[in-house]
Amino acid sequence: MSNPWLALALGTDPAERSTQVRRAHERFLTGDRTAGQVRSVVEDSWRRSAGALVSPDRCAPIELSDDELDAYRAAHPLARVLPLFRQLLGGIADDGEQMMAVCDAAGRLLWVEGHASVRRAAEGMNFVPGARWDEEHAGTNAPGTALAVDHPLQIFATEHFSRPVQRYTCAAAPIHDPATGLLLGAIDVTGGDHLANPHSLALVQATALAAEAYLAAHPAPARATAHATLLGRDEAVLTVDGRPIRLGRRHSELLFLLLAQPEGRTGDQLGIDLYGDDVNPVTVRAELSRLRRVLTDALLDSRPYRLRVRVESDVTTVQRHLENGRAAAALAAYPGPLLPGSDAPGVARRRRLLDGQLRAAVLASRDPRLMQTWLRAEWGADDLEMWQAYTSLLPANSPRRPIAAHRVNQLNAEYGLATGLQRPRH
Repeated sequence: MSNPWLALALGTDPAERSTQVRRAHERFLTGDRTAGQVRSVVEDSWRRSAGALVSPDRCAPIELSDDELDAYRAAHPLARVLPLFRQLLGGIADDGEQMMAVCDAAGRLLWVEGHASVRRAAEGMNFVPGARWDEEHAGTNAPGTALAVDHPLQIFATEHFSRPVQRYTCAAAPIHDPATGLLLGAIDVTGGDHLANPHSLALVQATALAAEAYLAAHPAPARATAHATLLGRDEAVLTVDGRPIRLGRRHSELLFLLLAQPEGRTGDQLGIDLYGDDVNPVTVRAELSRLRRVLTDALLDSRPYRLRVRVESDVTTVQRHLENGRAAAALAAYPGPLLPGSDAPGVARRRRLLDGQLRAAVLASRDPRLMQTWLRAEWGADDLEMWQAYTSLLPANSPRRPIAAHRVNQLNAEYGLATGLQRPRH
């Protein structure tokens, strides 16, 4: 086949092909990982689906509903191009044989439109707004696989990993944020075998390109701006449009963990980063509920938990300087370790990482002034390796050299190096 993203070659009998792929699917499920009778993009997707432990008889889970779904999709960037989707694909949604669906970058269906009888039939496999149709949760399907491979494609009938979906054929194309290039979601057309033709694939691809062009020409209005201060203090301050919000220790940890993963975290993931092996799901949910009351729904989403506004922080400022090789600027922007009083595993791990990266940059700079700044700080005062490097770089006639050498000797004695013991890792 010249186009690997098309489901059927010209002249192929759909019924015969469906039977052939169904047999390959059954062989795959019994352990034949080289089915050979399917397109490589489909076989690769089957492998990912099986690796995620998706059951072939499973339906997609529903993650959002009612008011929560309404609020989430109203705030989603693709809401601004929904009229365009309806204009270009409205005929498909109304003809009683197909459905139009829009999902977000995680595969959650935001809108499913079409004739009422078709939508009712699709409810049996949870092809409804709020359901999670990425490969990890629903197996091979056009919107989920289009997101996984970041390419328009068709999935024909028995190419679907989940048996309840194999009566349908679909074509989908990913949609990107024109400003950042990041995935926003996908546009999908779902119906019968007649969709396995070049026209349906070209249609969804053209619709996706039109949506990206519209978003580029009509950028979203400026959202609330926020800044978080987390370095050198045990309790964070989140400033939103000039209004400071002071957070307690646990909420400060949650804020940072959400900032570290802007695409969102589940409650279980946050719980592990907060409590490690002692995680109690009830405690995590209670803390998140309290944090949501503090920040309000305008700032904090759930399922997954994520911040709804772009938040800059002193942590990202230091990281940006380090990424650009600006050790002096990074050190100047670093008032101290990240939430130093926190023992949350996820925070402590990232605190060590940031501290280590900054320390390595200061050492690599071979700049005595930067090293002196580090050593004068509380967190750097006992850093033997830094004292040794600093001493070696001072001129022999520098009045600071004897003082630095004395401090090296002090630390050598404290760390027991004279007895062959190793100093503690910084």
